[in-house]
Amino acid sequence: MPKSIYVGNIAFSTSEDDLRNVFAQYGEVLSVKFINDRETGRFRGFGFVEMNDADALEAVQALNGKELGGRALKVNEAQEREARPPRRY
Repeated sequence: MPKSIYVGNIAFSTSEDDLRNVFAQYGEVLSVKFINDRETGRFRGFGFVEMNDADALEAVQALNGKELGGRALKVNEAQEREARPPRRY
């Protein structure tokens, strides 16, 4: 079953392919998604990698704190997004 991994503190010069290659050392990467700002479209410095359960656990342990593009990655299992109150306009 696939597991989603949160990856934070990603350098703005890093591409999705760069991140995919780093995680691929620990198993098959099913998807990589960078998160962009809704209003400006600019990359927000974090994203998600999807891998199989066993591979994901190994990748999280090995890559948390590892430097990529001059920045130490923050890697952990993604948590479900908390419900937010409705937006007021």
